[in-house]
Amino acid sequence: MKFSYALLPDYPLHESLASIRLADDLGFHACYAADETWHKDLWQLFAVAAGQTRRIRFGPSVSPVTLREPSLIAQSLATLDELSGGRAEGVLSSGNFGLLAQYGMDWTKTRPLSRVKEGLHVVRTLLDSGAITYDGEFFTYDGLFTFARPVQERLPLMLGAMRGPRSFEAAGELSDGCHHALSYTREAYDYAVRHIRAGAERAGKDWRDLDIGAWVVFATGPDSARAKEAARSMVGIYASSMPKEQLLRNGVDPQELAPVIDAIAGGDLARGIELTSPCLADRLSVSGTPEECLEKIRRDIAPAGVNHMICAITDRGLVRAFTGRDLDQVADVDTQLRLIHDHIMPALT
Repeated sequence: MKFSYALLPDYPLHESLASIRLADDLGFHACYAADETWHKDLWQLFAVAAGQTRRIRFGPSVSPVTLREPSLIAQSLATLDELSGGRAEGVLSSGNFGLLAQYGMDWTKTRPLSRVKEGLHVVRTLLDSGAITYDGEFFTYDGLFTFARPVQERLPLMLGAMRGPRSFEAAGELSDGCHHALSYTREAYDYAVRHIRAGAERAGKDWRDLDIGAWVVFATGPDSARAKEAARSMVGIYASSMPKEQLLRNGVDPQELAPVIDAIAGGDLARGIELTSPCLADRLSVSGTPEECLEKIRRDIAPAGVNHMICAITDRGLVRAFTGRDLDQVADVDTQLRLIHDHIMPALT
């Protein structure tokens, strides 16, 4: 099992760089960030971080082919790979539907999976050959080339998937793996891995060689109640992007979450948090003491075949930035990275 740090670049940048250096020292596999307008730019942050680290890998999880043109994703990944000495990788998706709405885009009219598959082909081709001529449904190029070349022989490209089943199968068939966000039950991961495996086998690949990542809302610390409260502050914000099918696979009735989503969509974050019950927050996060987090990973996530935990660490600073709540006695990012390293990674790596 690999462990990675999913960073939301909303902290002062010097703090983010310090946390990335610590994750590197502790042996985390990668640091990922969402390629979204809401946050500070991950590409510039990781370019600086590449020069301050030795082993940790970098990349977007995820980068949307709807908002960032795929040839530019390939250019950025190749440049980051050279800067880091071969430590870049990327995860592509159709994008955060809430963010797309703020751009006036209706995701239901974008043919999201077809667009992502075509975008993956563009990025893969440019990374592998440096040039592309292609006349597709969404993207067209005539002799486009780039001098941005990766150091790695094959820079890993994965797909992000949540709804399924076709998105999971596409990840297994066409890419180097799948980062599945915001699931927490054995049923959800059995479903995802079953379809990832079907796609891989259709392409003649061994599914166990793929990067099968669980991107989870994560909060840990010596005080279980405070860690769970930190997670509760963020669960509704994240869960608002979960499709109905995924909620059901995680044991959540969409109607139970509807008032939370309505409050958040209306800008009333305080009401959204109030409506997020501790039970709901516990179902939709990995939170508590390190021992509680380890048990949930062992019981509900790892047995399905997941080989990569991607921890979207939630701490006091992040909760304050997103919600205005100031939760004292919640472990900061660096403390949580150390707790993962000391108490969770040894049991699973």
